[in-house]
Amino acid sequence: MGRSWWKPTAPLAVFGLILCLAALPFSALIWISLSATADVWTHLISNVLPRSLGDTTLLLVYVAFGTVLLGAGTAWLTTICSFPGRKFFSWALVLPLAVPSYIAAYTQVEFFDFSGPVQSSVRSIGGFSSARDYWFPDIRSMWGAGLIFSLVLYPYVFMATRLVFSMQGASILDASRSLGARSGEVFWRIALPMARPALAAGVALALMETLNDIGAVEILGVKTLTFAVFETWLNRGSLAGAVQLALLTLFLVAGLIFLEKRVRRDRNYASSSRDRPPALIIPSGPKQVLCCAACVFPLLFGLGIPVWVLSEFALRRVEQLSDPAMLNALLNSLTVSIITATLATAIAYCLLQYARMANANRIGALGKLVSLGYAVPGTVLAIGLLVPLAGFDNWVDGMMRNNFDISTGLILSGSIFIIIYACTIRFLAIAYGMIESGFSKMSTNIDMAARALGRTPLQMAWQVHRPILSRAMVIAFLLVFVDTMKELSATLLLRPFDFETLATFVYDRASQAALEDAASASLIIVLVGLIPVAALTHLTRKV
Repeated sequence: MGRSWWKPTAPLAVFGLILCLAALPFSALIWISLSATADVWTHLISNVLPRSLGDTTLLLVYVAFGTVLLGAGTAWLTTICSFPGRKFFSWALVLPLAVPSYIAAYTQVEFFDFSGPVQSSVRSIGGFSSARDYWFPDIRSMWGAGLIFSLVLYPYVFMATRLVFSMQGASILDASRSLGARSGEVFWRIALPMARPALAAGVALALMETLNDIGAVEILGVKTLTFAVFETWLNRGSLAGAVQLALLTLFLVAGLIFLEKRVRRDRNYASSSRDRPPALIIPSGPKQVLCCAACVFPLLFGLGIPVWVLSEFALRRVEQLSDPAMLNALLNSLTVSIITATLATAIAYCLLQYARMANANRIGALGKLVSLGYAVPGTVLAIGLLVPLAGFDNWVDGMMRNNFDISTGLILSGSIFIIIYACTIRFLAIAYGMIESGFSKMSTNIDMAARALGRTPLQMAWQVHRPILSRAMVIAFLLVFVDTMKELSATLLLRPFDFETLATFVYDRASQAALEDAASASLIIVLVGLIPVAALTHLTRKV
């Protein structure tokens, strides 16, 4: 019945085109790597890979440990313990997710550096005159990078594990306590292992965000693989070497995804849906203070300090709000973000709509394959897109010159088209996942009723499914919009000449040690990022 009612020939062609466009950067990377000479790889192994691979691995270990400690720890406290401010922390602890990692790094360095308020207070209290007179930990280090990334990425783990903790039944926790297990042992030996799937998913997202970063690792002096791609291509002029490193980064990301799925394979973590929620533990007075302090720490350092530093700088540079360069960057960011969010939401909706109407599991699997771009660092996507699109532009320009004596220039690779293209591929997974969750809650009986009433597939998609999924589509649009506003790595490499977004505006000035000149732009990015985060926190308040 489904095949006779729905003829998928034309939509299948569109689906195939989308799949080809999504696969283009990866195909280009493989083709370039195969054409590279052997001496390039030899140079990378000798001079670049040892430090880059070592720094990347160590940073990922630090971030994994930090996000589990902060995210799962605070999720457990706000779920199972009763202390002053618990309800506030249960949603406020998500807010640091609105701070991009590069902005967090810039502000933390300003706050803890020699000229910052902390060390200035240390010198004032201790009567020191120079840095030689006292010891202070250097935030520009590997441990500093791990801490800063953990402070802004732990909400991924917090949201996932808190939901699981709230769903764990009281019977198993009560049984462990009756056997003499303390609260800490219940957390480490019972609750945390049972939350392993959510924990693995949250940590995987945090690690992929860490791999995507360029700005934070540069200012903190950590030479990750992603930064090595950027440096090898632009500073050393070796495209082949950059492609080799990009493919290695892809393999590392694929390994993270495979490991996350491997951990969850053939394991059952479900609890009884009939079990009552776990009872709240009421700690003693001193322990309640410790619970509050544990929740204040990530919120203060992940959100409070960045906002405080940026606000202070912005108040010193009020004239920045009328700076033509910043206003132009804001307009560019809004333009790119709105178009990208619209395209990603529309493409995701069409793919899922087609898979539902065609009733084909393979189409749904291919749709998820299309949305894998989120797992790929923006730097890798940038190289994979720039090379084929620049080649296409040069081919068109050469043909027009030979036949019509007209120079077309860089039509695609020299315009905002390539930025929108890259951001749409990268953030399509966000829109796809959000809308897919809406489709999964929609009964197929609705489709059968619409067919019985004579609705065509297009009428069903517009008149029936769209109104039901409107909330999911709005949230998907907002999430893609904000992530595009924050995106730095792909935009930095693909932006046309004399084209700035708020992210590149902040990066250029912070790289020149002039964060004060970028404070207003940074604050706008953070405030805009709070919009979808506030929507997410609204969903967690019921827990």
